[in-house]
Amino acid sequence: MKRGLTDLCYGFFSTLANPTRLAILEVLGKSDMNVTQLADSLGQEQSMVSHNLRSLERCKFVHFERRGKSKVYSINRDTVETLFKTVENHAQNHCLFTGKCPHAH
Repeated sequence: MKRGLTDLCYGFFSTLANPTRLAILEVLGKSDMNVTQLADSLGQEQSMVSHNLRSLERCKFVHFERRGKSKVYSINRDTVETLFKTVENHAQNHCLFTGKCPHAH
């Protein structure tokens, strides 16, 4: 693997290697939401959700649209839905464990 691809993959996957960010993507896959709605849905502090949204925005995993004073977030469906389907397919076809992966932290 070329070094440039290694760096690219590291940035991509390290952004996603966070349970809060993955939960945000999963929730936004069902419905667009503002920060308050996301925080309520996830049972997280609004500041924690906002912090993680910035990382997801920076890498374009989520987009937002201004509606009045509020930002309403949505997932980048092309990337996130494809990625989640790939992970599900891998888990169904190659993982020995059902449920929680023993390698997850």
